[in-house]
Amino acid sequence: MSYSFKNVLYRFNINVRYSSSLKINSKPLRNHLKHNSKFLDSLRIHVKGGTGGFGYPKYGGLGGKGGDVCLVATEGMTLKEFLTKYPHKKLQAETGGNSHSRRILGLVGQEKKVNVPIGISVYDDNNRLIGDLNEDKSELIVAKGGEGGCKVNGFCGKKGESRSIKLELKLIADVGLVGFPNAGKSTLLKSISNAKTKIASYPFTTLRPNIGIMSYKDLRQISMADLPGLIEGAHCNIGMGHRFLRHVERTKLLLLVVDINGFQLSPLKKFRSCLDTIVLLNKELELYKEDLLEKPAMLLINKMDTEGAKEKYLEIQEKIENLNDAIYLYPEDVRPKKAIKFDEILPISAKNEPGDIEYVKTIIRDILDIKEEINNVTDNKSLNKLKDSLRERGPVLV
Repeated sequence: MSYSFKNVLYRFNINVRYSSSLKINSKPLRNHLKHNSKFLDSLRIHVKGGTGGFGYPKYGGLGGKGGDVCLVATEGMTLKEFLTKYPHKKLQAETGGNSHSRRILGLVGQEKKVNVPIGISVYDDNNRLIGDLNEDKSELIVAKGGEGGCKVNGFCGKKGESRSIKLELKLIADVGLVGFPNAGKSTLLKSISNAKTKIASYPFTTLRPNIGIMSYKDLRQISMADLPGLIEGAHCNIGMGHRFLRHVERTKLLLLVVDINGFQLSPLKKFRSCLDTIVLLNKELELYKEDLLEKPAMLLINKMDTEGAKEKYLEIQEKIENLNDAIYLYPEDVRPKKAIKFDEILPISAKNEPGDIEYVKTIIRDILDIKEEINNVTDNKSLNKLKDSLRERGPVLV
């Protein structure tokens, strides 16, 4: 089939116009919205215990038990490293040895020991917790090996346990920063610790958890995690939802950070005042897990260096300090059942006031130390005596 020069040119022009329109319409994603694969905190894998070895009917020999699959919590390990080592996400232990005329008792199959990060929770297919690995070198068997062949099972070794499991990392940090996007959490973490965090004026700067270490002159160190910003509905897994909230569970202190000027996610969303954001954060934590409200908590009212900030703070100060009464000013759908109790409320400027940062470090340390002292007291008489002495110290509430 032959084409005239006009037909070829016509087809060429159509293709050029079509290609150009694709380029115009396909806008590249902004860097902060691109998927960040550096941090992995959830992984589903398949584990299989070794099959038991055959028995030896002639002499009543017993087959060796199949090996177990065991996870070992390891300092410095990450799920990304785990995935690099086991890209197929399958773990299998060795088969037990067979019984024979020269070895009546078959050898036990070698167990499969695999390193995982500290802070891993392991769940089965029904989302039931199998176990936690919170301490270095702690171990958890996730798939048991099958029994060796014997008279009871006809000398045929049983198959090992085989199932899918989910590894879910919950960060272990002393302090967890909680707040809506753009509240200044990353700025605070960068100022207060050695963490290298990304800071910008748009929401969702933090797409993955950042951990910083606060160092003190006496060499004491306290870890702080800046977690991705919450949005309304996080408890229903909206936005970063559960992926954020589960990291809060293993922190010792909740540090809520709010913008004195309020927050608005986008022009299509409702503007929330500073007090609104505190109540909504309270509600999201409660809906996810009520136990979180029992944790020690501290509130930072950030960006106090902005115009009109002092006046705004004075308007809401009494309501914040009496949050248990203030929550009843809100409709039932956003009102928490219980107000979170703050051990300390501090108005600060994380960006421009170094003195504020040093004071925050001091208060955080005081709260953690006091709570530890209280937790170590066993009888009520000693507890009351300790609380009386702590009240005299100030300024941290007990």
